[in-house]
Amino acid sequence: MSPGVQLSDRLVSCAADAAARASRYLLGLRNPEGYWWGELTADTTLESDFILLQLWLHPPVDGTWNPPTRRLVDRAVRSILSRQLPDGGFNIYPAGPAEISATVKAYFSLKLAGVPADGPALSAARERILSLGGLQAANSYVKINLSLFGLYPRENCPSIPPEMILLPGKFLYRMSSWTRAIVVPLSIVHAHNPTRPVPAGFTIEELFLPGASMGFCGGGSCVSWRSLFLAADRALKWWERYGSKRLRRRAIRACERWMLERTRHSDGLAAIYPPMMYAIMAMGLLGYGPDHPDRAEAQRQFGRLMVNDGERFFFQPCFSPVWDTAIAAFALGEAGAVPASKLASTGDWLLSKEVRRKGDWSVKRPDIEPSGWYFEFANEFYPDIDDSAMVLLALRHVRGADPRNCRASAERAVRWLLAMQGSDGGWAAFDVDNNWTPLSEVPFADHNAMLDPACPDITGRVIEALCAWGVDPASPAIRRGVDYLIRTQEQDGSWYGRWGVNYIYGTCFALRGLRSAGESDREAHILRAGEWLRSVQNADGGWGESCASYDNGCFTAAGSTASQTAWAILGLLASGDSNSLSVNNGIEYLLESQRSGGYWDEELATGTGFPKVFYLTYHLYRQSFPLLALAEFVRGWRAPSEEGV
Repeated sequence: MSPGVQLSDRLVSCAADAAARASRYLLGLRNPEGYWWGELTADTTLESDFILLQLWLHPPVDGTWNPPTRRLVDRAVRSILSRQLPDGGFNIYPAGPAEISATVKAYFSLKLAGVPADGPALSAARERILSLGGLQAANSYVKINLSLFGLYPRENCPSIPPEMILLPGKFLYRMSSWTRAIVVPLSIVHAHNPTRPVPAGFTIEELFLPGASMGFCGGGSCVSWRSLFLAADRALKWWERYGSKRLRRRAIRACERWMLERTRHSDGLAAIYPPMMYAIMAMGLLGYGPDHPDRAEAQRQFGRLMVNDGERFFFQPCFSPVWDTAIAAFALGEAGAVPASKLASTGDWLLSKEVRRKGDWSVKRPDIEPSGWYFEFANEFYPDIDDSAMVLLALRHVRGADPRNCRASAERAVRWLLAMQGSDGGWAAFDVDNNWTPLSEVPFADHNAMLDPACPDITGRVIEALCAWGVDPASPAIRRGVDYLIRTQEQDGSWYGRWGVNYIYGTCFALRGLRSAGESDREAHILRAGEWLRSVQNADGGWGESCASYDNGCFTAAGSTASQTAWAILGLLASGDSNSLSVNNGIEYLLESQRSGGYWDEELATGTGFPKVFYLTYHLYRQSFPLLALAEFVRGWRAPSEEGV
């Protein structure tokens, strides 16, 4: 036996042992009802906005907060201050630089809560804000929020008119699902033109950079979509003063109905933090008192996002149980270390979450039977394509107590996914062909998520799921998906990752989709992708990528993480590379970094909310994806010998 074979045998044996430990640890995290639910964390902007919401709901009386609010605000202050950078700023991802909007939000909320403006924390934050362009450089949502309290000129904020819900051509549905869920309640707030009080003498004028423009960026003298939208904004400001009050009332009521309808069968509006916050504000302005059932439920659901366990205080942007459960169940199923009977309750729980009502997606696909899965515990209007594909993959291993029910559910989901393919051959997150690029030029589009176009990471996962459930790789839908992936490959051989950081994530799932579709690992696009993955490996054998990749428009290296190392290994395995030095070193990295309890630690954010704006740390990624990578590596080595027996 050659030394190389001995080395491989040792590595496979060690990987199998590590996968078994990881399986036991991951199984131990499961809720008794059958699901997994890891924490989902982000940056300080959530705690900052919480303090702003308290000012809206419970303004201090004679400068004094009521005691319950004061206690929560104090906890939020400590949470924010604990993450201040040495230069005084606040970042939007771990190890990232200070970011202007996050720092302005933190400054406002800390000063409002009573942190001294001349103390070290706010003095340093103020200097950092001014060095980054001042308050004028913050994004439009920061300015809109501040304008509600008279702290930023309303005329220098984008107009968000409720009348947009009445525009022909289903204009509202040209926006991404999360954008429309934000702007509908925010348009109600905007239309009421409130100016809520702040404590006497409170100001943030010190954050304005002298000489910097207060207006919107862009436009110029050339005719462009940007200049047209800026002209439209000026027209809207005239309309707000002199336009039809009757039409405005009609639009507000339409927005109110739209908002309330989407809180049904959902854990809050769209089940994500920003729409939930604005819905609370909107309901108050519409006359819904604190005891009104709809408002009380909205505030209850928002409160559930808070983690306040005595030691920690932070807000989660949303819950991720369906996503966490599907990935964990798939990884355990692929590892084969847990009897199927132990996972039956997981299958039943997932099947209970299948969507059976029409949601926003049906505007463009009205004749399709509802199916699919959402991300959270309940969000019936917004099943998403990525979750649906991941659940389908999990259901290959966890079919629940009634296999016929599982088969029927999977068949509905397959039909739904096929119907949600875009005209470009790819799949997006929530909608079909949500890619009218001019919308990215509207003044309030600087959250960088106005649209929901197809992306390689979701497309690859959908192809993998469809093929796993019997869709012919030669079918037109799969071939169009393959063509989309080949067409969107970057020049260096990687693929962009929209929902995970970034090119490592996109390349992993594009390659898995191409493998499932039967693409030969000798094809040039597969070879180039494998070579790219090997070229960006870190010296310690792992892989890591910074969120700065989105800002730089190219791969930007970072310290190795368990989840990104797993994605790179999975991508290489999908490319046909099972025994290169890169793969072996990557497996060694996972083995060496695994803790004795079977888990991995990870400090960096590897999930993406809005590129360049908002990032996520999925606390189960570091457990599920390394297990999946180890399991596939072991199976790839053992399968040939088992077949020989």
